[in-house]
Amino acid sequence: MNVFKQYSGLRREMYVLFFGRIVTNLGSMVFPLLTLILSNKLHMDAASIASLLLFMSIAQFPTIYIAGYLADHYNKRNIIIICDFITVVCYFLAGMIPLSMITVGLLFIASLFATVEHPVYDALVADLSSYEDRENAYSLSYLGMNLGLVLAPSIGGLLFANYLNVAFLIDAISTLLSTILIFIFIKDISVTKSTNGQDFYEESEEENSVFKVLKARKAIVYFMICSMMIQIVYSQFNFLMPLNFERLYGEQGAFIFGTITSVNAFVVIFATPILTTVSEKLKDLNKIVVGVFLMTIGFGMYIFIQGIMSLYYVSIIIFTLGEIYNTLGSQPYLTRRIPVTHRGRISSVRNIFTSLSVAIVQNGVGFLIDHHSMIFMWIVITIVGCLTVGMVMILRIIDKKDYPRLYEKTYSK
Repeated sequence: MNVFKQYSGLRREMYVLFFGRIVTNLGSMVFPLLTLILSNKLHMDAASIASLLLFMSIAQFPTIYIAGYLADHYNKRNIIIICDFITVVCYFLAGMIPLSMITVGLLFIASLFATVEHPVYDALVADLSSYEDRENAYSLSYLGMNLGLVLAPSIGGLLFANYLNVAFLIDAISTLLSTILIFIFIKDISVTKSTNGQDFYEESEEENSVFKVLKARKAIVYFMICSMMIQIVYSQFNFLMPLNFERLYGEQGAFIFGTITSVNAFVVIFATPILTTVSEKLKDLNKIVVGVFLMTIGFGMYIFIQGIMSLYYVSIIIFTLGEIYNTLGSQPYLTRRIPVTHRGRISSVRNIFTSLSVAIVQNGVGFLIDHHSMIFMWIVITIVGCLTVGMVMILRIIDKKDYPRLYEKTYSK
């Protein structure tokens, strides 16, 4: 079984995006450590960190929707280039000044434009792939992102104590290189059509507003609710987990979290091509069910493994397998069920909805952390994960009624 053969035959632009994501994420040292920067370097408590993240998330929402609108009406390549350029400037400035709340402000601006890119990137990958190869296209993009992340968090953890400004500068350089790649090599971003009419539900609806499109697709609305629950669970990887390590190991927790993040990326690199091939016959929602189940098991282990270093890595391997399955199911699911003319805006609505929900929940989690044990917190997250598995199983029933043609034998996904 040649697991890499599935990535052949995609459009040239997909391979440029693949290499661009590798280069960008080679410098992704800052955001995995943001919680630790606020707590360890700026001495904020968990509740204050959660409140700040809530404010930052809410402030992003109008821009995210505008980005989705722009993605549906203007050149996606140019939007990505502009956002990347602003991000580069912010990282460079952050690396040149002493660490303070001004630095946090620059990181917020950088994160704002990085977040703006998300619906644009998702819509561009969908445009550059047909119904038949969309799963492989998203798998390749996801693989590229994690190839870059393999060493970045561990290096960031090493730089955290004394050379944090160097991490900012490396982020700036890597993002700039990625931007140059996209500027030079991506020219054709025309939409790819299915060869056998399988993109029935992706037909253009230019005359309809995004809310009218969603009103006619109840399964998509329920999918967004499920996505919110999944993201609440997943987001603890960058919030509850680093705070757990800091409580146990102090400043050394940043390095431990960095190595665990690198293990996460290693597993994605080696397992994504294999799981993409193995799960080829699984429908999108079945992949999501498996994914959420494995993520819940991975986090649930923290109820029992506090202080047992080796089991942290077993936990992250299980969690990462779940993350891969969820990614392979979630990204193609949405694009196969919405009009090509609304991909950017609907992706933005989904991001706003999930981000707002996660920010509010994180605020509550931050308050609970200051008053309860870490074991209690992981029990809560495990319960949420179990509820989410049940919700996705209900979504499968709704989806089959709303999109019957996707369940016919002629439709492979």
